[in-house]
Amino acid sequence: MSRQEGAACKKASKQGVRYQNPILVGVVLLFAGISVAMIQYKVPTIMTSLMQEFSMNAEAASWLMSIFTLMSIFVAIPAGTLAQKFGAKRMMIVASCIAIVGSLIGLASGTSALLIASRAVEGVALTILTTCGPIIVQQNVQPDKIGTTMGVWGIWGCLGSTIAAVLTPTIFENMGFSGLWIAYAVVAAIAAIVVLLVIKDRGIKVSEALEAASADAVAAAEPPRYREVITKDVLLFFVGFAIFNICLLAILSFVPTILQMQNFDPTLSGFISTAPMLLSVVSSPLFGVVSDKIGRVKPLLVAAMLVMGPCTFLMYTNTGALLWVAVALMGLIGMGGVGMFLSGFAKLLPRPELASIGMGVMVTVQGLGQFLGTFLVQALLGPDLTNWFFAGMVLMVLGLVGTVALLLCKMR
Repeated sequence: MSRQEGAACKKASKQGVRYQNPILVGVVLLFAGISVAMIQYKVPTIMTSLMQEFSMNAEAASWLMSIFTLMSIFVAIPAGTLAQKFGAKRMMIVASCIAIVGSLIGLASGTSALLIASRAVEGVALTILTTCGPIIVQQNVQPDKIGTTMGVWGIWGCLGSTIAAVLTPTIFENMGFSGLWIAYAVVAAIAAIVVLLVIKDRGIKVSEALEAASADAVAAAEPPRYREVITKDVLLFFVGFAIFNICLLAILSFVPTILQMQNFDPTLSGFISTAPMLLSVVSSPLFGVVSDKIGRVKPLLVAAMLVMGPCTFLMYTNTGALLWVAVALMGLIGMGGVGMFLSGFAKLLPRPELASIGMGVMVTVQGLGQFLGTFLVQALLGPDLTNWFFAGMVLMVLGLVGTVALLLCKMR
């Protein structure tokens, strides 16, 4: 724990501010994240059925997923501003409500255009939730336990996508389109209630304690400005974060197709692409605990980034033992960086009051990286998606560039 963090904890204790249990906060936020991620990923496994039901071609159907990425680019910064004004907890509950509204619009849609519009509304909810989760962690968790909580919170997308992939086909088959949309909306409603009841509205008090403990308490009283967020170290950090997301989406979006073109079973190819996400259930919380123990984020984050590029290359160019080695390394080391990026960014901010607008910028960078992970990589693979070696090499070089950027970044 740094001197500033220790001073903040002591000051908070003197002022009667009690942080919440880090595991409890992590699990509650994890549930909220999973509920919205399930809504996001309810489409891929039934895409063909939706195309038939709504008379959609492949190009139109692709927007049912890609609209989420675009929404994050445009909504994340406003979401951070709203979290600063109204509070992260309130905005997270609002996000769950927006997800429910989006599902209801989708339920009532009779055309493909309205269904895509409903997915855009759900994308807004996902972006707000992604922005507010880390802010709640910073406000409600003791500074030297933030890594642990971020590690738990960080796996929401992986778990949500996996749960949706397993449950969606069965629910759709037994309850149809309406039953599926209602079922996931109910889960989001339950998550909102849990957040409302469990997460405490102590963000302002904790921020005041941190502010009082800070060496530049006078400067901390000034309104947060975006120019404070964009420093040289933050820019280097964002380069690494964007490339991490490029590699991640390159795996999720194209590895199944690449493997199927080499006669892999569709189910097996899908498992290979999502296996690293499943392993993150172990690696992300573990990295968080280790980070809190050693009081550092950078070594773990650099290690995670270092394997992403080479592993992506191997998964693009191999079908034998090296493919499975890449899956294991990416899952056990690379995906450990999911929570570390969140806690690492928190350590880079000059003062805690910048958390709200800072997370808005960070989620925008994430959305940009994910967009490039589909748009750019598709261009690298070519019209027939067969330039596997070339695309893999470019992604490996990008991964190493991201590693160097994180090495140059001055963070603990």
